[in-house]
Amino acid sequence: MTLFEIRKMSARLPTPAPRTGRSESPCAACNVRHLTLCAALDDQEVADMSAIVSSVELGPGEPLFDEAEPAKNVFNVTAGAVKIYKLLPDGRRQMTGFLFPGDFLGLANEETYAYSAEAVTFTTLCRFPRKRLEALLEQYPRMERRLLGMASHELAVAQEQMLLLGRKTAREKVASFLLLLSRRAVQRGQKDSPISVPMSRNDIGDYLGLTTETVSRTFTLLKQAGAIVLQGSGKVELSDRAALEVMSDGV
Repeated sequence: MTLFEIRKMSARLPTPAPRTGRSESPCAACNVRHLTLCAALDDQEVADMSAIVSSVELGPGEPLFDEAEPAKNVFNVTAGAVKIYKLLPDGRRQMTGFLFPGDFLGLANEETYAYSAEAVTFTTLCRFPRKRLEALLEQYPRMERRLLGMASHELAVAQEQMLLLGRKTAREKVASFLLLLSRRAVQRGQKDSPISVPMSRNDIGDYLGLTTETVSRTFTLLKQAGAIVLQGSGKVELSDRAALEVMSDGV
């Protein structure tokens, strides 16, 4: 059984007609390599990876792949942000996550993608043909272990979202979401504040199980309480982190 067969946590490819290109060694030149699948590779392994990878560029709102499309490729985000979601039988959308540089997506234990993926901002990704990547995973066990670690992290994030959608109030949910984005920023080597919140209030609402109006009202309440400062251009300063921590814990 391959690693792709042990998970059903992941997975809107293609046909967005993305712009593609190849550099002489896209893996070696990647400035987020330490966060990606390639982190564990030596120079020869990077060269082998470069032979199968191509780059994808998406503008805001462009789809990467749709749920139930053939899962022919997997992807690593190298810049920007991607949202992943599922469409419910009644037509509603459940946002299941937001992905940032270093995050992997498109893995599937079936032959089709389990979710849809769409760019939130201008986004670049590395694209790996699934079959060829599977062959490299068999050749390089360190790469497979790295991917397994990334899958485990994705599972932990999914479990955290389940908690968010549980018994928390709107204020608790939004505070928890902002702290989650802050922790993710630190993992990427960025400051914990201000943080980038590039997704729309509607997307945040679909992720947290809240209406758009409730999300906007909660941001306003947090601002009035002095817990955050809305800086514009999608930036939010966590001006009272301690208060946000207390709110996220339901105190």
